[in-house]
Formats: sequence, C-alpha cells, structure tokens
Amino acid sequence: MLRLNHLCSSIFNAYKVSNKTLDFSTKKFRSQMENYTTCSDSSKLLFRQLFEKESSTYTYLLADLTHPDKPALLVDPVDKTVERDISLVEELGLKLIYAINTHVHADHVTGTGLLKNKVEGVKSIISKSSNSKADLFVDHGDKIQIGNLFLEVRATPGHTLGCVTYVTGDGPDQPQPRMAFTGDALLIRGCGRTDFQGGSSSRLYKSVHSQIFSLPEDTFVYPAHDYKGFTVSTVGEEMLYNPRLTKDEETFENIMQNLKLSYPKMMDVAVPANMVCGLQDVTKPLSG
Repeated sequence: MLRLNHLCSSIFNAYKVSNKTLDFSTKKFRSQMENYTTCSDSSKLLFRQLFEKESSTYTYLLADLTHPDKPALLVDPVDKTVERDISLVEELGLKLIYAINTHVHADHVTGTGLLKNKVEGVKSIISKSSNSKADLFVDHGDKIQIGNLFLEVRATPGHTLGCVTYVTGDGPDQPQPRMAFTGDALLIRGCGRTDFQGGSSSRLYKSVHSQIFSLPEDTFVYPAHDYKGFTVSTVGEEMLYNPRLTKDEETFENIMQNLKLSYPKMMDVAVPANMVCGLQDVTKPLSG
C-alpha cells in the first residue's frame, strides 16, 4: 500500500510539473507563431504566408501599413492562386506595386503575368543573372523599396544560376527580427536540387553559408516550398539541424549528386513561361 501511495504521489507530482512545462511551452509557441505570422513590429509590416497545394509553393505578401498608399508586394506568386491573392490585397486595402520571383521556377508557372494583366501598375522583378524577362532586374546588394520598408537582395545561386534571397531591412526603422525569403536555395531542413538550370552543389553550399547563415540567428527563414508541413524556420535552427547544409562541403556535394530525383513534371511548361517572367501574352497557351 505504501508503495502504491508513493507511486500515485510521484505520478501526481510529475503531472503537475508536466502541466507547468506544457503551459510554458504553449505560451512560448504561441508567442513565436505570432512573430512568424505578423513579424515583431506589426504596426509597420503586414505579412501573410499563402500556400498553393499542387506545387507546395509559398507565396508571401508584404506591405507597409505606415505609408498612406499601403504599398505591397508578392514574393513568388503562382498563376493558379492569383485570384485569391488579388482578393486578399483588395480586402486589406493595399496597393500592389511589385510581383517578385526568387528564381525561374520549374515546378509551377509564376503568377506575375496574370497579376500584371489584372492589377494596374504592377511591375515584375527578377534577378538579372536569371537571364529571363521582367520589368525590373535586381543584382546582389540592391534594395526593393515598399513605402518606408525595403528588401535587400542577396545572390544565392546554386539551385539555379539566378537564385536570390530577399531579406527584410536591417536598422532601427525596420521590423525585427529580420525575415529571409530564400526561394529554393534554403528549405526547412533541406535545400533545392542542383542538377538542372545551371545548378551547382558547390555554388549552393557557398551561397547559403555566406549569404544566409551569415544573417543573425533569429532571422526567420521563409522558403518557396515545403513538403512536410513546416511553415517557417530560423537561420539558427538551420545552422544546427539542416541535414545537408550542416555537413562539410565535400559531403554536401556527395549528398546532392546521389539524390536520384525524377524529372520535374512541370518543367517543360513552367520554365519557358517563367523565362518571360510575367510578360508573356496571357491570352496565348503558356506552352506556345
């Protein structure tokens, strides 16, 4: 009986400790998620993460709420969800000025062409090194201004020749922690493939380590895709837990060379359409 009472007491005490731990973790998790979805200075930056399920693509909406026009941009819009994106922009009273791509995608058709056709004044942006078409081209070190906020352009080639990462600004007047929109260069616990479109595993390794892992560790990482249900990570997390990019360069290259991935099913349609990055004639078939 004494043993039974002792056992019950131990279970009860463990339950109380567990409850306290769970309550603390839940509060901490909720606090983190609030940052993930609205950023820490929500009075300045409006931020939304949107998802296209067929290609598992994330589109990101950012806007400056302090500016009279509430200027906004979309990162990596998808053609199939353009109506959803436009509806959201209108509901929130924003003025969409840019539709930008992190690279020439091979798994979906960009929504920039449809956005330009449906929303007056929208301009498409992509890196100059992508060798595709757009209204505006960016290079490493450039800034994309949206009202009083800006995105810094960091060249992160390797998945494709023209990949860039867009990073929210650094400074007292910019929302903190910073946010990195990494495209396919850095995924959550992974990275993009390097076996087509001028890809290079060596170049990707150097890009991520020099241009993304050099950011503050609390910088949020928002990739272009996720296939496991993750929505966000941080630079610090990926430096610790990314199963590929925590390895040395030689091991990383060996991993990438032995992935044996299938040919992207949308590649023959998506790449030709995306090479004209939103300037295609949207009345004609995309494969034409």
